[in-house]
This record gives sequence, C-alpha cells and structure tokens, in this order.
Amino acid sequence: MKRFTSEPLTDIFAWMQDELTKSDTLSFEVLNPDIGRGGYAGAIIIRNETEYLYRSIKAWSNLSELLFCRLLVPKIATEHTVILTYEKLDLSNSFHHNDIQEEKYGTASVFAAIRKNEEPVFLSAYLRALKSVKVGERKRILNLGINTGDEFDLIRTLVPQDEYLNLSLVGVDHSQSAIAVAHERFSEGNATFYVHDINDLASLSLGRFDLIITIGTLQSSTLEFKSLFASLVQEYLTPDGAMILGFPNCRWMSGEMIYGAKAPNYPYSEMSILIKDIYYCKKYLQQKKFRVTVTGSDYLFLTATKIGL
Repeated sequence: MKRFTSEPLTDIFAWMQDELTKSDTLSFEVLNPDIGRGGYAGAIIIRNETEYLYRSIKAWSNLSELLFCRLLVPKIATEHTVILTYEKLDLSNSFHHNDIQEEKYGTASVFAAIRKNEEPVFLSAYLRALKSVKVGERKRILNLGINTGDEFDLIRTLVPQDEYLNLSLVGVDHSQSAIAVAHERFSEGNATFYVHDINDLASLSLGRFDLIITIGTLQSSTLEFKSLFASLVQEYLTPDGAMILGFPNCRWMSGEMIYGAKAPNYPYSEMSILIKDIYYCKKYLQQKKFRVTVTGSDYLFLTATKIGL
C-alpha cells in the first residue's frame, strides 16, 4: 500500500499527478471505509505506522475531478481494503472543441450524449428554481435553447398531469435535429417548437410569457447577450412574469461534468466573466422590481420573480 508521511493531501495529489503522466489509469489500495474509526464512513490512507488519515469518498471524487479523471466503482481487495481506480478523461471528447456551428448541439453531436437531468447538482438546483417560481401557475412558458426538451421534461414530471396539460410550452432552438426529437417527446398537444435564430425572435411574433427559461444559452458567442436579455424582460415577459437563467460553471468532457467555467486565455477555471454576467442580470432585474436569487454550483441559477407576488 502507498504510504504518505508528510502533508497527506499535498503528497497524495502530487503523487497522483505524477502517476497519471505515465498511464491512463491509476489504482491504489486504501483501508475499507466500513472499518472507519467511530463509524466514520470514509476511506483511510495510512499516514505512518501508527496514525491514520481519514478521507471520505467525496474527497476521492473531488480529487478525480481536479485531475480530470473518472473515479471507477471501488473494488474490494481484502476484508479490510478496497481498490480505488482513476481513469483519465479524453479531454478532446468535448462539444466545447467542436468548430461545426450548424449542428454543434444536434442529435449526432458530442453534446447529445450529455444528460444534465441525471446530474444531482444540476437537477436539484433546477428543481428548486422551478418550485421557487411556482411553475404550475405559469400558463405560458418560453424556453430559449430548448434542444431536445430536457427542461420541459422536468416540468412535466414536477407538475400534476391535469395542470401540466393546461400549460402552453414554447421552445426555440437553432438545431433542426434536436427540435425534431423534441416534437416526438412532447406529443400531448400543449408544446410548440421552432427551429429559429434566437437573435431574431421578433419575426416569430411569440407574444408574452409568464415564465422565461434559458439555460446555458444567453452567453453563447453567437448572441448579443445584453440586448437580448433586455428585450426578453421588456418585450416577452408578462407584468407578473418570472425568469430562470442558468449559467454553466462547468465543462463537459468525455461525458463527465467537470466543475469550473473555462475562460479564454486561462489554463484553469476563471469565473470573472460568469460573475460579471450574473451580476448584470441581477442588478437589471432588481431595478425592474424583481426579487432575485442565485443558487447552484456547477450550474448557477438566477431566479427572478416580481416583488409582492
């Protein structure tokens, strides 16, 4: 078993980084979490001959993310030990590197393999936002960048069926193949989808909505962020309408959601642009008499509802 004798986390991190330069996988043995002292359910690394360093499975998972690895399911080695294995992610397997704009988010793209609704940190934050705006009471709902309809699917799950069928859902996306799938997924008759350029919403004559949702879309390099956002508030919201804006603070690599937005010209996560955009939206909405909250981690959700409602 690997033993660490000085600053444990520093040693562990440095050792793992070094080993992963030599191989695509890294395995090592730790004491079984089930025998943690005092019932502490965490893995244990031997620090020296008499002391033990307790680290939870969450800490090992966090390490895998920092190292751009996938932590595989631990395997039992002996009665008292388990094997932890880290597998390097293929960092080139990411829609962020796709230069084909027309169907960058289509059904044949790398993006199509992403399942946000199966990621707890996304799901819990988005569900909290939907409950905060009382989604079942919002009769007309617009989603910009709807893709195949995952955000609408969660609304359908959350709202009782009779209430859901009374909602009017409108989704807009530039990907023809993704919208074709959305049409098939939502055949109840209360959802309408458009293959359209979000920069040109005016030509659709959509009217106003009680709730506008857009997740991971507003910051697209092809959109005029500030002018589009202002037009949504001024021209597409009802007087008592609400908004849910989702800002990605993560990257998708080889099917894994890795925490931290990647900014241009930085080799690491740098969140200045993300924070600036969220702050702009928050201040703008507060000036329009909205109550605004920002929650989440890998995805930051700005939720806005009219004060007094």
